[in-house]
Amino acid sequence: MFKYYKNIRLYCFCLTLLITVNACLNPSGTDQTQHTEKQQQMNNSTLADSDISFEKIGNARDLGGLKASDGRTIVYRKLIRMGNPGLATTKDIQYIKKQINPDVVIDFRTESEKNPAEQTFAESFVWVADPIDAGNLQAVGIEDWLKTANVDSLEHMMIEIYRQFPVRYQAQYKRFLKYAEDDKTIMYHCTAGKDRTGFTTLLLLAALGLDKQTIFDDYLKSNRAINNLQRSMGEQLKDVPIDVETLKPLLGVKASYLQASWDIINSKYGGMDNYLTKVLEIDVDKIRTNYLQ
Repeated sequence: MFKYYKNIRLYCFCLTLLITVNACLNPSGTDQTQHTEKQQQMNNSTLADSDISFEKIGNARDLGGLKASDGRTIVYRKLIRMGNPGLATTKDIQYIKKQINPDVVIDFRTESEKNPAEQTFAESFVWVADPIDAGNLQAVGIEDWLKTANVDSLEHMMIEIYRQFPVRYQAQYKRFLKYAEDDKTIMYHCTAGKDRTGFTTLLLLAALGLDKQTIFDDYLKSNRAINNLQRSMGEQLKDVPIDVETLKPLLGVKASYLQASWDIINSKYGGMDNYLTKVLEIDVDKIRTNYLQ
């Protein structure tokens, strides 16, 4: 138990670093015409062009166009995953209102990850906080632990965190999927939009009947956005006793992380179908009716 909490504390510490350079995921200066051009491409969208360009929101993509195993595809502009949208610019907010018009925005961050400057976004949308954490954990003492951390230990830490997602946070995932049952247009996020959001997307896409390879391909796309962040971390970490190369297991995603969650669902809960329908008590037929065409 102590080891788990130490891992979460380190994870939260690194999320604090992510917050500091969150804009690096997608630097400001994106012209609004890029939003329009991206929207015009959506009718022919594939996994390669599902990204949505924002000025101050990173790692954003529409799940629309992904194909389920029965041949149907997810409708566009109904299910949007992203990094923290709280510091969205006026143009970002206008685009979201016009092109997505979400019924709800689900926020998996803890209070310590939030910023008072996010008030404008909060006033613009129905923004529901449903934090995924392990209590009020702080980064006290983490710097000392980082002095001996290495790539292998951090990868192991991430795998352990992913193993806990389907076990410790069932209430949050059930609430999220109930919005999908109710046919809501959903935007959802954490800080970087890769781990908590990534596992949530695993459940959502599995409920929609997508095959494992497609689910993992979407998950790994986060590395394209995170690469921009990694290149910008050196200056931010100059006073922290660890370099960017060592932190890469925390700043990116790996198939082995999501596989760890998948393995727990299989071994502990009898497989994905049983986990969704019996453990989380989700009606997958409703969700498929709502979002597949």
